[in-house]
Amino acid sequence: MKKYIIAMIVLALCNACANQLEQYSFTAISPDGVDIRDIPAVRNGMYNSVQNDPTVRSFILFDMLGGTLQTNSGTSRDLINATLSPLNATIGSSWNGYFSALYQVNNMLAVAEHFPEAELAFLSRGEAHYFRAYIYFCLATRWGDVPILRSNTMERISRDPIANVWAFIEEELDAAATLLGTASSYYYVSRDAAIALKARVLLSQGKKQQAADLAERLITSGAYRLDAFERIFRSGANTEIIFAFENRTEESSINISDLFYTYGHPNRGQGSYKPTAETIALFADEDNRKAISLINIAGTECINKYPSGQTGRDPFIVSRIAEMYLISAEAQGRSLGVERLNELRRFRGLADIFPVSDEDYLTAILTERKRELLGENFMYHDLVRTGRAQEELFLLDHQHVLPIPGRELQLNPNLVPNPGY
Repeated sequence: MKKYIIAMIVLALCNACANQLEQYSFTAISPDGVDIRDIPAVRNGMYNSVQNDPTVRSFILFDMLGGTLQTNSGTSRDLINATLSPLNATIGSSWNGYFSALYQVNNMLAVAEHFPEAELAFLSRGEAHYFRAYIYFCLATRWGDVPILRSNTMERISRDPIANVWAFIEEELDAAATLLGTASSYYYVSRDAAIALKARVLLSQGKKQQAADLAERLITSGAYRLDAFERIFRSGANTEIIFAFENRTEESSINISDLFYTYGHPNRGQGSYKPTAETIALFADEDNRKAISLINIAGTECINKYPSGQTGRDPFIVSRIAEMYLISAEAQGRSLGVERLNELRRFRGLADIFPVSDEDYLTAILTERKRELLGENFMYHDLVRTGRAQEELFLLDHQHVLPIPGRELQLNPNLVPNPGY
């Protein structure tokens, strides 16, 4: 009977509802019915749900929209226009997946609160607060105003202002940092993972000094160091990764390399997206990131950070120390931050640069972020948050946020569409 209950809990919490803002499934078991022995199953279900429910393209959506990718039959602008539609499947599955994952996270919190003295419940609470912040960062940077759900509800609720969403994310990360410590591996959430995500969150809001302080805290902690790409992206022991999704089951949906490799690669792939000519030109021969970032397969350039193709699943890195160097460099500004930028560049085989204006410095930062973080889901948000999206991507005003999926608008009359869609 206990195995049946655990299976039902995990199944109920992983499955998406028809309307993702009507959070309770008919098959869901109340957290009141769970005992302490069920916590590991609920915790594993939370990790799997946050990793898998938003589906694979959610992990490269900001590359798809950021001008670094194109399809075989169209330009980067064609890809942007095709994606930014209320009827687009990637938009819909991402929205549904994040709220499905949130459902499980909220249940984890509800379960853990029943066992305040249990060590694993205490740890799971910290992880759940981190994941709730992570989910809301993904939602906020895609859709702007979104409903804040501190607990699961059957109500058709409205969208909360983006300022409230940012405040909620910071609150959740502070809670996570209080509850978490050092993780057993970087495939589990730690206090440092919460600090790294908060640095990103603060930079996104323009809170530069606070962002720089947190980034520097991790850089100078001694726990992390810049490392070689062949270690970072080939599952080797490395000193860079702060937190990554591991692809815990064979059914895991994170198979990014299948979208990047062509069928001509030994591990095969669909080859749905390839880097633009401008992206390829970013990498000089002396850049030691080039071989892992790009690979030529029978005359076609492909992104090479995820090597499994159709044969397996690769980890997806959520936070690593190189991003902290870039956050610190950007947040400190040209006079103070350029040394952090050059420190990263030197480690990657490039010469120092000294931009002569703040505008040139921001260009240098964004260019380095394209090189360093290609295929890691940053560029669209980077250009939107820095005010460069219209200039570089030729976005229309309304395209600085994603459309609310059309089906969600039909199911929940209290949601309102983003203007322009």
